[in-house]
Amino acid sequence: MQIAYPFQIDGRGRTSEATAEEHIRQLIEQVLFTSPGERVNRPTFGTGLQQLVFAPNSGELATAVEFMVQGALQEWLGELIQVEAVNVESADAVLRITVQYIVRRNQQRQTAQLYREV
Repeated sequence: MQIAYPFQIDGRGRTSEATAEEHIRQLIEQVLFTSPGERVNRPTFGTGLQQLVFAPNSGELATAVEFMVQGALQEWLGELIQVEAVNVESADAVLRITVQYIVRRNQQRQTAQLYREV
């Protein structure tokens, strides 16, 4: 078991835990929704996706964002997962991100669907 993200206390008064699969999904969320410069000792950690919510939508921007997300996940989580596909959609003030990946330790294919309102 791993410590759950975001950090919280469970019903027993202890640190909440997450399964290995939940922990990987939570790590993906941390990489995607952290802005570069937000972490003091890791200034390049993150993607800066939240700033793109209000950018004009275009096919080129969507493709560039998908490559950016895939690169960040490979850089920061490449030892844990193999990214197969990334789909990023922006509608109004909501980011919808779908990441298909394989967990390296057990070769299981997973899909993470993440939403963030800005």
